[in-house]
Amino acid sequence: MCIYNMKKSDLNQKIDHTLLRADARSEEIIKLCNEAVKYSFAAVCVPPYYLETAKKILKGSNVNLCTVVGFPLGYQHIAVKVEECKRAIDEGADELDVVINIAAVKNGDWDAIHAELDHLSTMISMKDRIFKLIFETALLTQDEIIKLCELCIQYKVDFAKTSTGFSTKGAEVETIRLMYSILKTKVKIKASGGIKTRATAEAMIEAGADRLGTSSGVDIVSSD
Repeated sequence: MCIYNMKKSDLNQKIDHTLLRADARSEEIIKLCNEAVKYSFAAVCVPPYYLETAKKILKGSNVNLCTVVGFPLGYQHIAVKVEECKRAIDEGADELDVVINIAAVKNGDWDAIHAELDHLSTMISMKDRIFKLIFETALLTQDEIIKLCELCIQYKVDFAKTSTGFSTKGAEVETIRLMYSILKTKVKIKASGGIKTRATAEAMIEAGADRLGTSSGVDIVSSD
């Protein structure tokens, strides 16, 4: 299905307006949130440090508040990630983008991955929040990506997310197609990393992505 004639209002609702730089300043987060409200984006994604600031700006809007957990390397202990999630929810997060333990994946320690997903999915679902699992596909083999997709289905993860934006590369259309071939309608896909133009955004959606993590949301929806 060709989506290159997608209405801007539809595209806006697929964007997580994102600012996760280590040196992000308060005024930038405030600007990000105000832009998200103005353009009716699906969510803003901010560092945990800025959750309270973002919550105040977004109050009364339809924009969800998203933050990251285990970011950007993913190898924190399960208990630490669970506590990060709890704290983020207490501070107003609607959506949690959690980096999988990439080290465990690369070592074939699938027992550790099962345990992590079990703990996280149980806690996040009990709090009625949205759980997005970040794969960091740039560091994974095709077989590892497929296995993680299967586990997302098993543990009822809401979104499988491609990338942190801090690794060697971000989302790629071929990877989105691979993930969608496994996930189909059972788990949604969030493409992130390197999405800076409307053409790239639409290509990701056409390949199967339902959300786009980008710091270029305003430019994307403002272009023809």
